[in-house]
Amino acid sequence: MQKIMVCIKRVVDYNVRIRVKPDGSGVMLDGVKMSVNPFDEIALEEALRIKERGTGIEVVAVSIGVADTQQQLRTALAMGADRAILVQTDQPVEALVAAQTFLALARKENPDLIFLGKQAIDDDANQTGQMLAAIWERPQATYASKVEITGEKATVTREIDAGLETIEVDLPAVVTVDLRLNEPRYVKLPDIMKAKKKPLDVTSLEALGVGNAVFLKTVKTEPPAQRQKGVMVKDVAELVDALKKKGLI
Repeated sequence: MQKIMVCIKRVVDYNVRIRVKPDGSGVMLDGVKMSVNPFDEIALEEALRIKERGTGIEVVAVSIGVADTQQQLRTALAMGADRAILVQTDQPVEALVAAQTFLALARKENPDLIFLGKQAIDDDANQTGQMLAAIWERPQATYASKVEITGEKATVTREIDAGLETIEVDLPAVVTVDLRLNEPRYVKLPDIMKAKKKPLDVTSLEALGVGNAVFLKTVKTEPPAQRQKGVMVKDVAELVDALKKKGLI
């Protein structure tokens, strides 16, 4: 194995309380802390661990988004990625266009393995990795909780409803990772300083020959309904009566 490509996405930090725009057209992003999608951070950590166990493996972090997405790519470089590529666009990109963009990069980079998080926490679509594998015509392993590389094959333990399933895929392949695969490393200040000198290339959808087609339209965004206050009951009979009034039993 010579190269691993890791696809990351810039999302609102998971610690931030999401606020919906007054007109319901989307989520407020002005002045909000943005971070690497947590699942993609786990994907990057796994790529770095494989690199550290092997010899001469290059890890390339790639992303699609606005110019400020360079901040998240610099974080990836600080974690240990060798270089980064930003496909810059000011327009939102849907899952299929993202997959087509990553395919264009894969054809240029020729990676042996592509890692992605199983989903992004902003839309929870869980589609890009599967679409990428399909149009790249390569095997895929989703929801990975353990990854082992042996020669030209990857053995992936994946989480399913019934428990764990272990599959073997030929490389090159696409792997999407789950939460329990690993715990990402802490980025230290010296690594942040070193990351500033690592190469970060910027390209565009047009340069890659990808059109930003729109297939979905967001009709309205609404915040979750506020939870009702709890009710204290004296005994079981009063509890049953309260549940019956609400139509729950």
